Amino acid sequence: MNASGRASLGWWLLLLPAVALVLFFYVAPIVQVLTISFTEPEPGWGNYERLLTSEGIQRVIFTTLRICLLTTAFALLLGYAIAYAITLASPRARNWWILAVLVPLWISVLVRAFAWVTLLRRQGLVNNTLMQAGVISEPLPLVWNEFGILVGMVHYMVPFAVLPMLASMREIDMRLLAAARGLGASRGQVFRQVFLPLSMPGVIAAGVLVFIFSLGFYITPAILGGGRTLMVAEWIALQILDLIRWGLGTMMATMLVVAIMVTLLVFSRIVDLRRMFGAGGR
Repeated sequence: MNASGRASLGWWLLLLPAVALVLFFYVAPIVQVLTISFTEPEPGWGNYERLLTSEGIQRVIFTTLRICLLTTAFALLLGYAIAYAITLASPRARNWWILAVLVPLWISVLVRAFAWVTLLRRQGLVNNTLMQAGVISEPLPLVWNEFGILVGMVHYMVPFAVLPMLASMREIDMRLLAAARGLGASRGQVFRQVFLPLSMPGVIAAGVLVFIFSLGFYITPAILGGGRTLMVAEWIALQILDLIRWGLGTMMATMLVVAIMVTLLVFSRIVDLRRMFGAGGR
């Protein structure tokens, strides 16, 4: 074996422990889940046929997609406004803005979910304030439904939307904006025709990230939904832990993995995901 071959073998030997860990802790469990989905309670495609025949399963899937799409849309709108404000802020103000975005990430998702329950319940701060102001005459159903889930998920996902968009906006050469203004463009035209197109890679990256995270979200929908609005992750837990229907649970878990992979594949055909998530460099 020549020197080049020995060097290549050395690199593969260094990578072998990491590859073995990935195979053992990630690939093997996924293969086991896939196997169970085809063998429980009996071998065949029976569990996957339920996707086409069970109205309950279809309702869970459509509810999950609707909530995830709405969460992504609202998180992108709020996140873009925040990222835009941070980009144009002074260095001192920018540091405080970034700190305000990062602090929620350090708080447990469980704590945040219960905080929203306290705020949105019938005797919570929001309803009491609205009633005392005379806006409403009786408490609004703001929690333990789809609205409560959406509020909690958007609150959790906004920082994940802000960070990719902020990274993309910080790469924009502000001299381009000044040049557009110098050529007679209004502030609105500069934003729509220059800034917004240049920031779109960050928007797409944020959208992919938020949507994928939302698909597998469990704690916030379980608490703020109160068991009345089931999303896929909570439905999987219900099938496996409570109803002991491993075949259906693993079938839906497999479909969740497939949905995530398809989402990444579709967007990889449109944009360079490696660069958007920081692997490409300039």
